[in-house]
Amino acid sequence: LGKTVTTEFAFMAPSVTRNPWNPDHTPGGSSSGSAAAVACGMVPAAIGTQTNGSVIRPAAFCGVVGYKPGAGRIDTRGVLPFSPSLDTPGVFARSVVDAALLASWLTRQVGDISHHVVALKQAPRLVAVRSPVWHRADPSQQAQFLQDIARLRAAGADVVERDLPPAFDDAHRIHRTIMLFEARHAAGPIRHRWADRLSPQLRAAFDEARAITEDDYDAALARRLALQDALGLMLGEDRAAIVTPPAAGEAPRGLETTGDPVFNSLWTLCGNPLLTIPTGRGPAGLPLGLQIVGRAGESNYMLATAAWCEQHSPFAGLVGRDG
Repeated sequence: LGKTVTTEFAFMAPSVTRNPWNPDHTPGGSSSGSAAAVACGMVPAAIGTQTNGSVIRPAAFCGVVGYKPGAGRIDTRGVLPFSPSLDTPGVFARSVVDAALLASWLTRQVGDISHHVVALKQAPRLVAVRSPVWHRADPSQQAQFLQDIARLRAAGADVVERDLPPAFDDAHRIHRTIMLFEARHAAGPIRHRWADRLSPQLRAAFDEARAITEDDYDAALARRLALQDALGLMLGEDRAAIVTPPAAGEAPRGLETTGDPVFNSLWTLCGNPLLTIPTGRGPAGLPLGLQIVGRAGESNYMLATAAWCEQHSPFAGLVGRDG
């Protein structure tokens, strides 16, 4: 139908879009227009991008499915770069099957993502991770996560609860180092030309990036490789996916912020495929969800796992799947 609203440079400055569940609340960002358009029935599916949490967070805030495939699955040519090693196109839809279908037509190679995803016939083996930022989740999101785990177990899933190793404690710093260093170079020419038109949030990020050295960046890249290996070992061969909160809670009230991406940074840093499904509503009546993290380099088993979880996580959206 056309171009949906995004935030400036797909970063943190809020746009004009509002949350369709309650227009006094943010829809998230940066893919705010896409998430809101799907949630309120304007379109059945839409495209977004994620460098930090810009697909998963707005999808969680707007009560739709958000899917960020693994790094490199969808070509970024034609996308204005911000952080080339982190920028990843993704999609929004009102079901896992629809999200997979749209993503399948955008991949670099036919078959990377199946055109027809079917939910697992047998209950999956999952790892529940609260993550190092669990303390930043609202009580309602913490309670929803525990309810989601209990519901999946009741449906037959084998869910083990594990803490991430201490090595992941600084993952968010590593992500920010890589993101801002790359943004300083990728967006540098535009910054110099249009400095007077940039938001205070973006100017502050570029100022922060000046202090990041080449050595800092190289060290962050090395740490990312180590975390990717550690995450692979944690999933092992016998676990289908990790489940974890997709956001700190309901969409914040007010349009001065797009919300905190802290529950997405770690997983985006590692490049794993991510998907969120809506699973409940918080005390303000806005959606809460469940983030599903698949193995690096794999797509279809993770999507089949997510479709199984979706079957056992009933949620009434603003419009039906065919609305």
